[in-house]
Amino acid sequence: MTADDARQTITAYFAAFNASAPAAMLECVTDDIEHRVNEGAIRHGRDLFAAFCAHMGVSYREQLADMVIFVNEDGSRGAAEFVVHGVYLQTDTGLPEAKGQTYTLPAGSFFALRNGKISRISTFYNLNDWIAQVSGAASA
Repeated sequence: MTADDARQTITAYFAAFNASAPAAMLECVTDDIEHRVNEGAIRHGRDLFAAFCAHMGVSYREQLADMVIFVNEDGSRGAAEFVVHGVYLQTDTGLPEAKGQTYTLPAGSFFALRNGKISRISTFYNLNDWIAQVSGAASA
């Protein structure tokens, strides 16, 4: 895999995300995808990743902007920095009540790639900032 291939795969993944197209997102990942989120358990496998995507589509409506994608020379790893513009649609377990609140968060993802697909996604953002925004409190 080349750096250009990796960049194209990551770009396609985020284009699918912004299009609210989880099936297209799943086409970008390996069957044994390792999904690491900011908080919570590590998900292993396409089925658990698909369930996560379905849950996110019900609870949140998000668009990622100001995307900058980085890849290493051999295309085996990548990263992206972006800003999440979201609406909190349905209350998520253990989080504040959803009332259609909007939020804007800087975030980033790190990727491992294998055979033209994403084999690991690790995403990070400031959960306390998100909670403050949807709760109406001042940011931490």
